[in-house]
Amino acid sequence: MAAPLGGCAVTVPQVAVVVVTYNAAEWVDRCLRALLEDARPRTPFEVVVLDNASDAPTREVLARWADRVRLHLGSENIGFGRGCNAAVAMTDAERVVLLNPDAVVREGCIDALVEALDAYPQAGLVGGRTLRPDGSVDPSSCWGRPTLWSWFCFATGLSTAFRRSRLLDPESLGRWDRGTAQEVDIVTGCLLAFERTTWDKLGGFDERFFMYAEDADLSLRAAELGLRPRITPDAVAVHAVGASSARAHKLRLLMTGKATLARLHWAPWRARTGVALLLAGAAVRGLGERALGRTPSWGTLVSDRSWTRGWPA
Repeated sequence: MAAPLGGCAVTVPQVAVVVVTYNAAEWVDRCLRALLEDARPRTPFEVVVLDNASDAPTREVLARWADRVRLHLGSENIGFGRGCNAAVAMTDAERVVLLNPDAVVREGCIDALVEALDAYPQAGLVGGRTLRPDGSVDPSSCWGRPTLWSWFCFATGLSTAFRRSRLLDPESLGRWDRGTAQEVDIVTGCLLAFERTTWDKLGGFDERFFMYAEDADLSLRAAELGLRPRITPDAVAVHAVGASSARAHKLRLLMTGKATLARLHWAPWRARTGVALLLAGAAVRGLGERALGRTPSWGTLVSDRSWTRGWPA
């Protein structure tokens, strides 16, 4: 096992940055370089990396950083949620930041998350502001709560036709550019900070979610305990968004996660209605792909509907 503290000469770090990797070697290298060199936090920290059986190029990158991180090389891909749970269990730090391997923190990002945890103890979960590689705002650092109305807008194409509308694309949270501190329904796992006590109280991620929506489930469960998740615009990272996933595969994982979320948090009739709306939305987009002569991605979700059952228990 590698030295745990990214060069910090303390026994127990104040914060652990957890990175669960799967392929995307170039982004993994950028992610670790930013944490350990270019945008190194002032707060005593360690980096914990759990690799989900990545390809050889990614393993080579991890080997170059192995003496500066706490590293576990998995023999199989156990998924994001389960991987995060295992990685968090490897650290004794009182605070943890989950960071996607395709996210590159900017200077002060980790420190700003820690400061927000101090300033807003009732938040429980704190996220930041993510940017796309071209510098534009990536709104996916947080989302609004899913509802039957938001999924009706997806099913009818309204959320696509009126993207970033507060009324017709409500999960996007409108045109708010994430440039101000604000409470939110869902903080995404690409950049997510919490106290270890909060994580333990919530039981970490629900391991039924292989990938996608485990963060929504965590945020909704946090709200049920009276916590008020939020983001701070001072914590900034560049996020490549799904650098390790092919589009069709990513869509299937995403929709399976949404179906699981509905079945876990909604009454049976509401969950069935919600999943039907998701299927209708996939069908509408599949017709669009066919009309435009595009390679089917959404269309495959209509021909193979196994995702509608969600992840197995």
